[in-house]
Amino acid sequence: MKLDPFYLIVDSAEWIARLVPLGVKLVQLRIKNKTAAELRAEIRTAKTICAVHGCQLIINDYWQLAVEEGCDFVHLGQEDLEAANLGAIRAAGLKLGLSTHDDAELDTAMAAKPDYIALGPIYPTILKQMKWSQQGPERLRIWKERIGSLALVAIGGLNVDRIETVFAHGADCAAVVTDITLSADPEARTRQWLHATAAWRTVFTGA
Repeated sequence: MKLDPFYLIVDSAEWIARLVPLGVKLVQLRIKNKTAAELRAEIRTAKTICAVHGCQLIINDYWQLAVEEGCDFVHLGQEDLEAANLGAIRAAGLKLGLSTHDDAELDTAMAAKPDYIALGPIYPTILKQMKWSQQGPERLRIWKERIGSLALVAIGGLNVDRIETVFAHGADCAAVVTDITLSADPEARTRQWLHATAAWRTVFTGA
């Protein structure tokens, strides 16, 4: 499948309401430490906003809620993948994205037949503590050779100045979190990302 080259990741429907109307076409809702009721409400709100603006919504981790709420895309980390019911996910028609950090995880991910593979962190990241050091853009080329026609998402420490480098090394999509959410002007930074990925949008999606 083809993904928009700009992949926004946020932790609330409030962020989606702020940024998706600017022209974002691919967004992941990644929420931690909320109750099931709160998660369901966030998913419903995000789903409504994305539907209005023609944006693909991806739910992180909570595949059961994604199925129940009629979502069509879920992203899982390796630990979540171990516990997930892939049969139920596929039976519900959900597309699947998976995180990878090393060769063993890539083998595990490929066996699950996902719709995209994410590799990270490409550069040092402040998002969360990781046992993996930065991958470097060169590893993107190795991953792309191994996954073939599957979409490859680069994540970790990305900013506008690094977009061309990750795409030149084989990424189809650049995922961004803190470069936007910690920006003094998230809306302006989002517009910068949209502008910077505009040329790649034609290359990767034909749009």
